[in-house]
Amino acid sequence: MSPTVNLNTLRRYKLIQELYLKHKTEDISTCQVLRKYIYPVYPISRVTLYNILSTQVDKQLKELESSRQLKMAV
Repeated sequence: MSPTVNLNTLRRYKLIQELYLKHKTEDISTCQVLRKYIYPVYPISRVTLYNILSTQVDKQLKELESSRQLKMAV
């Protein structure tokens, strides 16, 4: 299981992933997308971008929301 990630962090990861997918094409490299589109909004490194892109945000958000609902029900 992956380490626990904060809800706001997951939301930010999702925004970064959407921004990446919006601008990524076959002829534009990942580094160019980072430099032109992502870095001005979210100043992150290339390694951090790769970590964000490999994170299963939707799955972790669902798990976090379900655990929060269980805590609210108890």
